[in-house]
Amino acid sequence: MHRMAGDVQAAIDIPLLHIADPTAARIRADGLRRVALLGTAFTMEQDFYRGRLTERHGLDVLVPDADDRRTVHRVIYEELVRGRVLPDSRRAYRTVIEWLRRRGARAIILGCTEIMLLIGPDDSPVPLYDTIALHAEAAVTMSLGQTFPDEG
Repeated sequence: MHRMAGDVQAAIDIPLLHIADPTAARIRADGLRRVALLGTAFTMEQDFYRGRLTERHGLDVLVPDADDRRTVHRVIYEELVRGRVLPDSRRAYRTVIEWLRRRGARAIILGCTEIMLLIGPDDSPVPLYDTIALHAEAAVTMSLGQTFPDEG
């Protein structure tokens, strides 16, 4: 849905909290700059998320190679959204995460809500950032009138 964030923001008179902003703010607060992004093919390949992390927040964002992107996407759509959590898919994700870590990722952004059904802290040698939890936390912060550091 955040693919349309710019259009939505232009059409409304209240702030829109883009999911990438609180994620980037937390990553930067933790002193990290080089991260990897997992999600649907759209999330990993299009600029609405990755580009915002890079351009607005100065993060260096890695994504899996084409074959691994297909695997990550397939598991989300063919398994996780259907409530299927399979050990082979967990192993595949662990392999992708390790590949990304070897290429310099210091953290993994779980950019699809269903991934948390499959992967947790014990599955990754680097920190995981749950975008839905960070987005919800930031929404509560904003709704209470507190400031949110969205500019990084």
